[in-house]
Order: sequence, then C-alpha cells, then structure tokens
Amino acid sequence: MNLNRKPHRNPDLLIVGGGIVGLTVARAARARWPDSTVTLLEKEEDVGLHASGRNSGVLHAGFYYSADSLKARFSREGTRRWTELCLERGLGINRCGKLVVAQGPHELEGLAELKRRGDRNGVLLHEVTAQEAREIDPAAKTHERALFSPNTASVDPAEVTRALASDAREAGVEILFGTRALQRRGTALDTTAGLFQPGYLINAAGLYADRLARSYGFGEDLDILPFKGIYLYGDPQHRRPRVHIYPVPKLSRPWLGVHFTIGVQGEVKIGPTAIPAFWREHYKGLQNLSLWEAASILLTEAGLFLRNDFEFREIAMEEMRKYLRPVLARQGARLVDGTPMDSFRTWGKPGIRAQLFHRKERKMLMDFHLEGDDRSLHILNAVSPAFTCALPFAEFVLDEVEVKMGEGAGLREEPPDEAGSGHQDGPARGGMEPANARSRNRPSASTP
Repeated sequence: MNLNRKPHRNPDLLIVGGGIVGLTVARAARARWPDSTVTLLEKEEDVGLHASGRNSGVLHAGFYYSADSLKARFSREGTRRWTELCLERGLGINRCGKLVVAQGPHELEGLAELKRRGDRNGVLLHEVTAQEAREIDPAAKTHERALFSPNTASVDPAEVTRALASDAREAGVEILFGTRALQRRGTALDTTAGLFQPGYLINAAGLYADRLARSYGFGEDLDILPFKGIYLYGDPQHRRPRVHIYPVPKLSRPWLGVHFTIGVQGEVKIGPTAIPAFWREHYKGLQNLSLWEAASILLTEAGLFLRNDFEFREIAMEEMRKYLRPVLARQGARLVDGTPMDSFRTWGKPGIRAQLFHRKERKMLMDFHLEGDDRSLHILNAVSPAFTCALPFAEFVLDEVEVKMGEGAGLREEPPDEAGSGHQDGPARGGMEPANARSRNRPSASTP
C-alpha cells in the first residue's frame, strides 16, 4: 500500500521517527485521542531499519536502574506488557530468563547492589548459589553466587516493530515513508516532502533527535554521540547457554558489558561492543559518510579522549579491542564453562546506540530525557532499555504532551498563513486534550 498519497499536511499530531518509540507513541495517541489525526514521518522506506530493528531483543526486568529513574519505572511494566502482547499476537518470544554471574569475590558487592535495586524496583529476582546457577544453566560459571531473573525474555525486534507499525496503521495512523524531517520553518516543519503544519509535534528521531530539537530551541547544550554495537554469533551445532548470561556491570556506564544473549529461536550471540562511531549511521566502512557530521563528532570525541571525561579514554580503548574476535570471545569465556568459544565466528549486523552527552556538564545522560513546550516535545535520550520500556513510556510521553499543552494557549484552530502549508486537511485542533488532562499527577520528564 502506498502510504505517501495525499498526506495530511495539518495533522493534529505529527510524530517524527518510525522506530519503536515513535510507533508506540503513535499507537497510544490514536487510542487516547481517537478523534484526532496522527501522522508519522519515517525517513527510510520501512520501519525499524536502524536502532529498533537492530536491537538485541532482550526484555529487561528492571533491576539495573536506580529506583528514582524512568528506566526503573518503565522496565518492569514494559517487560510484562510486551510479554502479554507477544503471547496474544503469536509473536516470537523466548522466556528463558537471565543469570548475572560474578567473576570473582570483587564482584559480590556488585551483585548485592543489583539485588537491592531489584527489591526497591519491585522486580522478581532470586539470589542463587553457584550450584543452583549451574542447575538453571549448566554453562554458567560464577563465584559463590549469582542472580536469576526469571522474567527476562527476548523477542525478535524486527518482527515486533513491524507488528507495531501494522497496529498503528490499523488504528488510523498515517505513516509516510521516505520523508526526512529537515528543520522548523516558522510554526511548520520542513521536510523532504514539503511543509507540515501540525497541531503538536513529537520528535522521536533517535540518532537525529538533537538536530531537530535545536531547530525548535531545545537541547542547546546536548549532543547525541553514536556508539556502534556488534554481536558475534555462535555455531548452533555446539553446546551453548540456554539462558541469558550477563556479568556484573559497571553501573557508572550506560551499557552492561559483554554477555551471552539467547534469541527467540535459541540462537546465541556474545557482545555487544560499544565502539565510538564517527558519524551517526557509521555501520560499515564509509557507508553513509557525512564529512561535516564526522568532523563534528570526531572533534567532540577527541576532546573527551584528551580530558578522559566519564572514563571515555578507557572506554574507547577497551571497546576498539573488541573488534578483534578473539578478544570478544575471551571476555565471553569468563562467564561460561564448556562452551567452545571458537564456535563463535559470525559477526551480526551492527547497530548504533544514540547516547546523549551534556557538553557543559561533560557527562553522558543515563536516563530518558525530554524537553518541550506547548507546540512540540523532543525525546532526546531514549537509550537502552528503551525497547523494553516503549509501551509504558509512550503513555508517559502523551501525559507530558497534555501537561505542555496545558501550560500554553492550547492547540490553534487554524494554521497561520505564514507557514505556507495550504488549507487544513484534518479536523479542527482541540480534540487532543482530555478534560482531565491537567488533573493528573505526573513526574518530571527530566533526567533524574
């Protein structure tokens, strides 16, 4: 079906980005505001071709995150809702669970901290002995004890993303493929398909969210830095783990270390890397190279390397070494017994993690971060476990839209002439805000 015919130039809600966040927001918006028009712009010719479709597919239970974070709030609920949706819809899901193992006595306190966080977040998490861990998965290797998360699961991210797109279209969302958002022009959004004059705009553009936000006057001190993640797949003919096996992570960093991930069909991979990339879609070689973008990102990364902000120098050196298969395999071997690491030979498709960096504070932001006003809302940091969190996070985003609209003059009835966007295709604005919008008690969208 050609979804690019006669697009609504004046939708009540315009969403930029056809990844998992944009799709869940669009789907939720139609459910909350059934009388409003919703249009989603995606620069590619299909959904989920970047981070969402290249995701590990792991549904995280929510025990890694501090209790005051949005990640903690949405992970447990997200895992439950995705599990229910996949089972109801017949989508692939592997409810295998996860072991977190200690590589020595120095990591036992880290295990204890994860257990404390899990308890505070209401996550089902069992502390088990080394023998009990081996009974859960004979491949697991740990020092004295481990943690077992029975609700951690995995899905096929590409399948789930396509299903969400189908749901959104069936709910009445107009999805326009091959349409790249460029910049704000007056009160309109300029795109490669012309001007759009929405009642409200939500920026879920992932790797490009900071660029679009700045054209609306937000995120002035924020930059998205790209990090490349690659997994190494094992030969299915060899003995391998049957549950996810993770190390105790460095909680000061936004990723979880090299681990074993079990796919929907039982396939096993180790990784990922978190290699600083030199441009936003730096997947392979010089593909998608933008010289201006590369120069800007390299300049920022060079400064981080020299100053060693948030241990960036160590991170860069450690992660670059993981490009070597034996290095990645050796790190994986610390977590397992009896798994032939030489059977991990095939590199998977790389993905790019969009990590938000605060220039003035010289730090990476570790939680979701949103900024906006009564005309637009910008999702600037939707890092892992954003896929897990997407369903409840979408509701939170719409709550924030209602708050922002309540702060301003509300949705206009007619588009201003200066936008040059033509007549109004959709219904009169004003159908988006429920009567009780301002009565809800909502937390701040800022990063804790």
